[in-house]
Amino acid sequence: QVQLVESGGGLVQPGGSLRLSCAASGSIRRIYAMGWYRQAPGKQRELVAGFDGDGSTNYKDSVKGRFTISRDNAKNTMYLQMNNLKPEDTAVYYCNAEVMGDPDFTSWGQGTQVTVSS
Repeated sequence: QVQLVESGGGLVQPGGSLRLSCAASGSIRRIYAMGWYRQAPGKQRELVAGFDGDGSTNYKDSVKGRFTISRDNAKNTMYLQMNNLKPEDTAVYYCNAEVMGDPDFTSWGQGTQVTVSS
């Protein structure tokens, strides 16, 4: 099993910044991909940024140049630095991990609320 715990959400004004953290524990050596998803009210959950199995990163078009995904392997923690936040970034943000197993499975964190409002 892999446990994921997000932190760092909150209320911020448009143009502001937040940094989300995702701490992983458990069978972390079996993780082959990780990412950040978000879900706004009435909308489907969508990928915001992620690490592929080869370590390359990918971003949703609307956050390119504003959001940066990173990780600290020594701390088993993944981050999402969010700059120049917009009201449309308001959502619950979830940490995700794809885990090797028999069969492979997906782990999710509990989510952290990000609200961008003046």
